[in-house]
Amino acid sequence: MLERFTRSILRFRWLVLACWGVAVVAGAFSAGRLPGLLSTSLAVPGTGSQHADAIMSRSFGENAEGTFTVVLRRADVPARSLRTLDRDLASAVRVVPTARSTALQPGDGILYADVGTSLDIQAAASYTGRLRRALVHGGLDGALVTGAPALQYDLTPILAADLHRGEVIAVVAALVLLALFTGISLALLVPFAVAACTTAASLAVVYGLAHVVVTALYVPNLVELVGLGLAIDYSLLVVLRFREELGAGAGTVDDAVTRTMCSAGRTVLVSGTAVAVGLSALLVVPVPLVRSLGLAGLVVPFVSLGSALTLQPALLSLLGRRASRWVARPGTRRGAPGEALWAGLAGLVVRRRAAVLAGSTMLLLLLASPLAWLELTPGSITAIPRTMSSARGLELVREHAGPGVVTPIDVVVDSGRGGRASSPAITDATLRLAHELLADPEVFVVAIGTRPPYVDSSGRYRLAIVVGRHDFGDERTQRLVREIRSRFVSGARFPAGVHVFVGGAPAQGVDFIARVYGIFPWAVLVALVVSYLVLVRALRSALLPAVAVLLDALSVAATYGLLVIVFRFGIGADVLHLYRVTQISAWVPVVLFAMLFGLSMDYEVFIVARMRECWEGGADAASAVADGLARTGGIVSVAALVMVGALGGLVGGKVVDLQELGVGLALGVLLDATVVRGLLMPSVMAFLGPWSWWLPRPFRRLAGAPTSPSARGGMRGGSGGSQQSITSPR
Repeated sequence: MLERFTRSILRFRWLVLACWGVAVVAGAFSAGRLPGLLSTSLAVPGTGSQHADAIMSRSFGENAEGTFTVVLRRADVPARSLRTLDRDLASAVRVVPTARSTALQPGDGILYADVGTSLDIQAAASYTGRLRRALVHGGLDGALVTGAPALQYDLTPILAADLHRGEVIAVVAALVLLALFTGISLALLVPFAVAACTTAASLAVVYGLAHVVVTALYVPNLVELVGLGLAIDYSLLVVLRFREELGAGAGTVDDAVTRTMCSAGRTVLVSGTAVAVGLSALLVVPVPLVRSLGLAGLVVPFVSLGSALTLQPALLSLLGRRASRWVARPGTRRGAPGEALWAGLAGLVVRRRAAVLAGSTMLLLLLASPLAWLELTPGSITAIPRTMSSARGLELVREHAGPGVVTPIDVVVDSGRGGRASSPAITDATLRLAHELLADPEVFVVAIGTRPPYVDSSGRYRLAIVVGRHDFGDERTQRLVREIRSRFVSGARFPAGVHVFVGGAPAQGVDFIARVYGIFPWAVLVALVVSYLVLVRALRSALLPAVAVLLDALSVAATYGLLVIVFRFGIGADVLHLYRVTQISAWVPVVLFAMLFGLSMDYEVFIVARMRECWEGGADAASAVADGLARTGGIVSVAALVMVGALGGLVGGKVVDLQELGVGLALGVLLDATVVRGLLMPSVMAFLGPWSWWLPRPFRRLAGAPTSPSARGGMRGGSGGSQQSITSPR
């Protein structure tokens, strides 16, 4: 099938190139407009916080995610009365639709006020610049605007700058690595052309998706940098195989391209499917932020596959034999990079399989042990770039008024009908709730009342505002939210028929973590099962996919441990200029699992597919492992280093969430390509011997194999070059 498909692509190569040219133009158009459609919302549909926030927006005119906080230093307005300042503030906020400011509250040397709106965070963020200009024109020159919308507004250009810097780092690193390991030729340009088209087309698709689904602010960075690394990896595999086919000298250039796509192209197809399977696990998580990352991540491997199977053969056909004509280093060997080194390592692994297996397993378990110290946060408002105006305002409020002031907890009481919210029974219950809350050492302030803004215009809803002593994502704040819902509300003894919802950013964060990790085990199970089935088809073995899935899980666990070591324990953080945090952003481990699981299967297919070729070509089991690792170990190493170089753009950024994701992916890829694929997997296969290729009858139709690969001439044995015939298991 791939042969016919490739022949068709070569026949219409100019049309294919024209289509990809259109995709590049569409991507350039989309890249400039995509940021305006992105969001940092943690909203979780169907939860208590979502119900509370919907009531707040509809009946009180305040959306927790659309609320600004304006901060003034007393020293900046020494001769102006509070009444005058309140009037000027109320006049300035009119530039924001539905905006309404509270009275300025005194802090230690500051004044602050909330500017509530019914807008969602995306819409509110777009008015940040106008609000700041209106404050200046209104005489509040030193005012700082913070809050969720202002933070998103200020983060957008920083993420764009991080992305551009990351792209430069990724391209330079990839260029140096490819030139160093594969030599310099015109073929070196092909991976970068494929990567450019892949990232452009991916952005165009994501731009379309962002119009219909909530899309995370971090998506462009994820798509462009991961897409760059993945596209170069796939292109590298195809280009190196194309050079081999050209070196064989049989047939025309188009024949060489076709043979390349039937071998390396098939591997890329299976690898891309494996990556997509890993990322598809995110679609099981019913949280918009995580699903948007999953959708965007899913676009990348599919577009990478499209470019590798269409654009790449067209480019190689046009390049022809110039692909192997050296511009520099003419003595560079055309075989796989580092083949001699990996041949020596492969021989060592096969000979010392027991020691290698035990040592590498112990290393992964040791690296996974810091998981005991892993704590999660829905998001951090402290580990953000201090250069942002919103960050400076936030820091002033945190230091001089309290960390919980900007993100209070909203307790919304739904009495069930209009006019009932101020009834004596509900008023008494609200007072009991306030008194009990104030007795908790974690509570700083409780604000209640019988008139607006604590009761809505219909008289159905009542509001209690609870300010905690710590940041909204802090573990102590999360515990307070859970206790309000379970202990404090029940202890207040509200009348029958009254429903109490807890909202605001802290409650939203608690619901975010609960919903994500409530479904995450099922997402993992789905990924494991589907991955196993995909690998059975790809590797034509029943045992190897099971081993691969177990090793992938162990590799991801070790990566989680490394994340704790770097960010919580601080080992290496100062060298890389990373944040030190006690909690990891909750979405990072989930996305990390999906991406690492997919990428690890990617490398698995690269290596084991070549081992299977050696086995089916007549080599014994041990030789197949050694030869396959020797031929592909260098390619996988280069591919992993290229991917790490691309991920350096995330690591070098200024946003802690992306730093965590970048470090986790980079370390996970290195760990998987070296310890797992270079040592652990080959040592297991050396132990299994011919049983590595065992494919019982029920699996053969799934794998598309009429017979078990192990049955060809009997199972060829084991540790050396001798062969023995044994009965193939049925």
